[in-house]
Amino acid sequence: MSCHEPAAAGPAVALTGRATVALVGAPNVGKSTLFNAATGARQHVVNAPGTTVELATGVWRAADVELVDLPGAYSLLARTPDEQVTADAVAGRGAVGGVDVVVAMVDATAVARSLYLVGQVARAGTPVVVALTMRDVAAGRGLALDAAALAAALGVPVVGVDPRTGHGIAELATAVRGAVAAGAHAARVRGPGPAMPTGGTSEGALGPAAAEKPPAAAAGPGDDDPRLAEAEALFGWVQQVLAAVEPAAPAPARVRRTWSDRVDSVLLRPAVGIPVLLAVMWVVFQLVTVAAAPLMNAVSGAVNGWFGGLLRGWLSGAPAWVGGFVVDGVLSGVATVLSFAPLIAIMFVAVALLEDSGYLARAAFVADRAMRRLGLDGRAVLPLVVGFGCNVPALAATRTLPHSRQRLLTGLLIPLTSCTARLTVYLMLAAVFFPHDAGTAVFAMYVLSALLVVGVGLLLRRTAFRDLRREPFVVALPAYQRPRLRAIGTSAWVRVWSFVHKAGSIIVATLAVVWVLMAVPATTGHALADVPVQDSVYGRVADGIAPVFAPAGYADWHATSALMTGFVAKEVVVGSMAQSFAVTEPADPSHPGDLGAQLRATFDRTSGGAPGAAAFAFMVFVLAYTPCLATMAEQARLFGRRWTAAAVGAQLVLAWLLSAAAFQIGRLL
Repeated sequence: MSCHEPAAAGPAVALTGRATVALVGAPNVGKSTLFNAATGARQHVVNAPGTTVELATGVWRAADVELVDLPGAYSLLARTPDEQVTADAVAGRGAVGGVDVVVAMVDATAVARSLYLVGQVARAGTPVVVALTMRDVAAGRGLALDAAALAAALGVPVVGVDPRTGHGIAELATAVRGAVAAGAHAARVRGPGPAMPTGGTSEGALGPAAAEKPPAAAAGPGDDDPRLAEAEALFGWVQQVLAAVEPAAPAPARVRRTWSDRVDSVLLRPAVGIPVLLAVMWVVFQLVTVAAAPLMNAVSGAVNGWFGGLLRGWLSGAPAWVGGFVVDGVLSGVATVLSFAPLIAIMFVAVALLEDSGYLARAAFVADRAMRRLGLDGRAVLPLVVGFGCNVPALAATRTLPHSRQRLLTGLLIPLTSCTARLTVYLMLAAVFFPHDAGTAVFAMYVLSALLVVGVGLLLRRTAFRDLRREPFVVALPAYQRPRLRAIGTSAWVRVWSFVHKAGSIIVATLAVVWVLMAVPATTGHALADVPVQDSVYGRVADGIAPVFAPAGYADWHATSALMTGFVAKEVVVGSMAQSFAVTEPADPSHPGDLGAQLRATFDRTSGGAPGAAAFAFMVFVLAYTPCLATMAEQARLFGRRWTAAAVGAQLVLAWLLSAAAFQIGRLL
């Protein structure tokens, strides 16, 4: 979907019978913080139909309305899918359908920019209530804006709010209830007037219709393009409002420097900003690897161990396959989902702390130059770095990117970052086949991973993501603030529940199917759920796939069976190999014991005497193909099943090509 393409047809976001109120505002104006404060835990996150654009909806009980948090937009001139969704919603189309009232967010530190958006919204004819935010930051900069004067100039309610503390939210709810009750008789913003028809539509002058055919480059004062006339009229209206609200006054002797300004004068210098950014990224990386591991193990142990034991006891009188399916199939899937919940929660809290404190915008500024060649801004560095720890929270971290196309591109690149789960496979094979250069072999995988991220990113930029243009990086640097833990906790809970509910269903269902394939015998003489892997349907499928890997040097069912299991989780690849060879799984992958001897003999046979090349090719395939089932489920939740299926197919092809090339070149060396 191109930047200016309308959202694909599909059902509107499911809302309740209450009136619908939409939050509209620029990024970093406090819109999502207000949404979280108003709805609490009574919210859910969905994708606008046909897009990868996230919408948060929830019940605002104080106002008795359904509240929709629309994507941040500086203007209704839609240049991205996110802005298109917002413009469609304001115009009464698209995923949200009709909107009864718009709460327009006005940043007290950037009034002119905010009023331009308010004017565009007003021209759509929807009743507007203005929420005035960032007043404390404006006061710290020596700026003052009278909410009553602004209300008089606009002709609609203006309520000063501080979403972080909750101040003014009750008054805003009262104003919204009044606007909803008044309906068609509600006050409209005074001054902008209705939009001129453009291209047969009734959208705002700078709405999506205007973006489809931009003004000619040679436009001048004599041109009669109605869209230019509208833009000029809207700018004139903004100036009139500002003149009424902020009468001319003598300029201050000097601009007051805030504490944030003094910190930024040091932190935004490359010599300081880059080391600080690396340190912050290291802390986040440690959180999603070292800190999360004990929590994940504890949850998995409690579900699989304690509760699994109880279930086996309760089902002791049933046939053996019943207990196996319930415990080893379904419950194992539930344990996998729940074990990821602490990891996802840690990631969301870490990102929210960086975002709420104001540092994330600075990190984006510092890292922007490195990311721009991939069509991304600096905020992409966080999820890509986290991906080397675990791909699942890295996908969750893409929510910090400003536009859905950037989130999608980053989400397609993250699976190419080599997560720590793959490391056990690298260590085992390197210890067996490269005992004197094991460290070099493992390091080569991480170098190749970084090259794949850059190479595939550049390829996608020139093909499916040609619409991501390089533009000057402009980001509003919010003042440094103390994070609000309650709001962060609420937001993290909602998103973790969304992962458990949506991605979890995919994981549980898939693991149940895998158990059935491994439990059903493909030959006679075996009982259900009591069959060696090779004689199961799963083993026969692996054996049938094995010839595909002949060009890569490991056409053997033991290897393909392990790769199939790796779709579920890379952590179980080593265990799957040990099970298929009927040997004990090594406690330390760098000392593989009997499993190492079996692998060397097998790869020596399948590779025609080049086992090292075959082992390296296997490592390359493990690096490049789909990371794990949880990653696929999270991709499907965030970006839809179509994009996920296409990504999985492309990764399999890429992994096979790289693996075959690695073997064919390696056998010659």
